[in-house]
Amino acid sequence: MSQAANDTPNRWPWPPIVYFLAIVGGFLIERNLVPTSHGGGMALGVLGVVAILGGLGLDLWTAWTFSRARTTIMPHRGANALVTWGPFRFSRNPIYVGNTLLTAGLGLVFDNLWLVGFAVVAALLVQKLAIEREEAHLARRFGAEWEAYAARVRRWL
Repeated sequence: MSQAANDTPNRWPWPPIVYFLAIVGGFLIERNLVPTSHGGGMALGVLGVVAILGGLGLDLWTAWTFSRARTTIMPHRGANALVTWGPFRFSRNPIYVGNTLLTAGLGLVFDNLWLVGFAVVAALLVQKLAIEREEAHLARRFGAEWEAYAARVRRWL
């Protein structure tokens, strides 16, 4: 580690705020302004449930992995370990993948295209507000070890 333990990527925990606002905004716009309901049917509902369960499962697996590594799950706190196993073998940001799946899945279950679209917008905002800063933090903290990991594992999937 090359930086002090008080080195943090963000002041605010942006990702949960962004995804929460995407979900609330999607439901409010659907209900009060521009409904998108089109009777997607059972197939889209089932796909939505699969996405929700997959997103929740990925979130829980990632939380467990962070716990086992004894490092923070909070996006505004500094990492004290570079986690490269578990879901991090497939994505550098499995919680954000999970949150995106969860948001899009809710859109499919509730036949709300706003939520599906806002899931993409939330992912783009999280990349700018959190992921890029988190990656810079990890590069400062773990140097070559981070660079090697980032070279072999994609940011999203």
